[in-house]
Amino acid sequence: MHQKIIILDFGSQYTQLIARRVREHHVFCEIHPFSHNITFDESIKGVILSGSPFSVKEENALFPEFNWKESPVPVLGICYGAQLIAQQGGGEVHRSTHREYGRANLTTLSSCPLMQGVGMGSQVWMSHGDSIIRVPESFQITASTDTIPVAAFSHLQDKIFGIQFHPEVYHSTEGSQIIANFLSICGCSGDWTPLSFIEETVTQLREKIGTDHVVMGLSGGVDSTVAAVLLSRAIGSQLHCIFVDNGLLRKNEFRDVQVNYDQLGLHVIAVDASQIFLHELKGISDPEKKRKIIGKTFIEVFDTEAHKLGDVTWLGQGTIYPDVIESVSVKGPSVTIKSHHNVGGLPAHMKLSIVEPLRMLFKDEVRKIGLELGISDSLLNRHPFPGPGLGIRILGDITLEKVSILQHADDIFINRLKSEGYYHQVWQAGTIFLPVQSVGVMGDERTYENVICLRAVTSTDGMTADWAHLPHEFLSLVSNEIINKVKGVNRVVFDISSKPPATIEWE
Repeated sequence: MHQKIIILDFGSQYTQLIARRVREHHVFCEIHPFSHNITFDESIKGVILSGSPFSVKEENALFPEFNWKESPVPVLGICYGAQLIAQQGGGEVHRSTHREYGRANLTTLSSCPLMQGVGMGSQVWMSHGDSIIRVPESFQITASTDTIPVAAFSHLQDKIFGIQFHPEVYHSTEGSQIIANFLSICGCSGDWTPLSFIEETVTQLREKIGTDHVVMGLSGGVDSTVAAVLLSRAIGSQLHCIFVDNGLLRKNEFRDVQVNYDQLGLHVIAVDASQIFLHELKGISDPEKKRKIIGKTFIEVFDTEAHKLGDVTWLGQGTIYPDVIESVSVKGPSVTIKSHHNVGGLPAHMKLSIVEPLRMLFKDEVRKIGLELGISDSLLNRHPFPGPGLGIRILGDITLEKVSILQHADDIFINRLKSEGYYHQVWQAGTIFLPVQSVGVMGDERTYENVICLRAVTSTDGMTADWAHLPHEFLSLVSNEIINKVKGVNRVVFDISSKPPATIEWE
């Protein structure tokens, strides 16, 4: 049983980052809604209370079932979590005269194990509308900034700590050290590694599945590939993989992915259903309707192929931890997420149990597991590609001609990124077919043709993203090649929107 940290989520946009930072130190952690009732056992070594968009001063403030005052393990409150500890402990929290957001520097530091190794003047990231004015009795202030008298406080005997800033974000330059210090205070040894995960997961899958058979839909992406290889290592020929060409894949994707899977020793049934998908999508422009049609048609094709296999008991899926977290709101009930992420659309008559080997991993952890499994870098470090494929990169209705144009343009863009050395500097890139036409001149003739938008972003997990600052000379090369080689395109534009407020995909 691995040591673990429990993170109680009060709705902060940074909660997943806290978990990622903890796991970077080879300590397992789980995120639960703030209302989760923790049942302590010897594996739980500490509890972290996250930030929140709410205020402890509001009527709708979130208060946990967990009683931090009587915690058998160390507790760290971050931002809202710190304000909660201060208020419930008898201190004072006031609404700030103005929201404090952005970089700050620690101007005072007192001796405290949480701050060990953190230097005076260390940059931290603030994001709060409340300020702690007075700490509870018997607590000590351990850090301040020019504008925040209580940037950190602690009760050393009870091992209760609060910090007003966010150590989990990149802008807190010594935030990782603070997280490491808390894990040390908790007595964590860092026993959670990719190799240990593989060994334990393979054993668990064998015990869980036994002699049953598993069917799994592959997409060519990192998650489904790593999940399939893990299952294959556990149950061998009992795994049956189905790869469906929905007609909305990248150029030559259907062929290339089959070659890759063959090299991995996976038994894959390849199904060309492109004509079926394009027929079902004919005349449909609404993004959500397109997603649902693509999802529904995939299930129908997948179901038909799965029935040909005979006695199958399990459905394998490449679900990862962000999918699990994002499907449950802070207050408990399910929330609406993009349709193609939902598992609930499976036909009831399939009656398959779900097996998800990666459901507790983040994307970067999936890649580390894949590397340990011997999967090639070309597969592991591919850019993410949306489930509906080019269906949500063609704005408006979908036709075979538009798909062909976009595949050709996308192929040029991606190959240029690779040949010029920018591919691995970008987290995700692709082309968008815009529902507009523009006037152009080619030779001595005026044209009225299509516009292609280039989209490239940098990110760590897709939750936030900045547009990739690719050189103008490179963009010029791509634009010229697309216009010269892709018939039907006479204009190329580049998207310089970040997330938020814009999403990575256009639909």
